[in-house]
Amino acid sequence: MIIPHQQIAATTLESLLEEHALRDGTDYGEQEISLSTKVAQLRQQLEQGIIVLVYSELHESVNLVAKSELNLT
Repeated sequence: MIIPHQQIAATTLESLLEEHALRDGTDYGEQEISLSTKVAQLRQQLEQGIIVLVYSELHESVNLVAKSELNLT
């Protein structure tokens, strides 16, 4: 189930974005990207509709997923 990010409390959304950024790793090659920059990039992708928040009832978890990866037919 897709959860509109606008319906998530700001502090909760920030925590979700930080957790995802940390899980994504910190090795960005030659140039390091700060956690705050990565979170800002994820927030921008959410606002642009590139990624969405998806709740899994099976796993009882929320994850960020590229909208292009979802079968929305």
